[in-house]
Amino acid sequence: MTEAPDNNCESAGNRLRADKRAATAMDWFLREVLPLEAILMQFLRHNWRDQSDIRSEERHVYVKVYDAALRQIPEKAKAFVFATTRNLLVDRVRDRNIVPIEAVADLEALNAAIETPGVDRDVVAREELSRIRDAIDHLPPHCRDVVVLRRIEGLSRGETAIRLGIAPITVSAYMTEAMNMLADLFYDEPARPRRSR
Repeated sequence: MTEAPDNNCESAGNRLRADKRAATAMDWFLREVLPLEAILMQFLRHNWRDQSDIRSEERHVYVKVYDAALRQIPEKAKAFVFATTRNLLVDRVRDRNIVPIEAVADLEALNAAIETPGVDRDVVAREELSRIRDAIDHLPPHCRDVVVLRRIEGLSRGETAIRLGIAPITVSAYMTEAMNMLADLFYDEPARPRRSR
């Protein structure tokens, strides 16, 4: 009879670790990967001739990158995203059993693009920052306050809790809610409602 509580505690501990990994991966994804969207789309449009597949391929890249980040956060986001993209495109061509020259014409150019900043880098960065600012502005006030204090001002969870007069666990809940809403806003999907407690 004593095994059930131990199993429940172990299961709860595993869920908490998984939730923490997911929150960390989402933070990294929003901070490091989403700002690369413009150059990723440019690369996909240039290297994948079936333009109707571009958005689908982008989603596949994001899923693979996020899944990898759940296991371990890559050190260099840009290099990882573009290596993942290249591998995905090569797999797609291989799966089709037809290798049209134009479909993979510039995949080798990717290696140079991974570490070389583009001419439009500043413009893209400004656009992405504006997009992020707009998304944060669309958050409910309690979530926006937590995001600003934790991610922009760099306060700890405890410092944020003190500043807002809420419990540290509430700070974590609001941050998770904010990250979900930001992801939904970036993908133009309706925001997921907060779970009732």
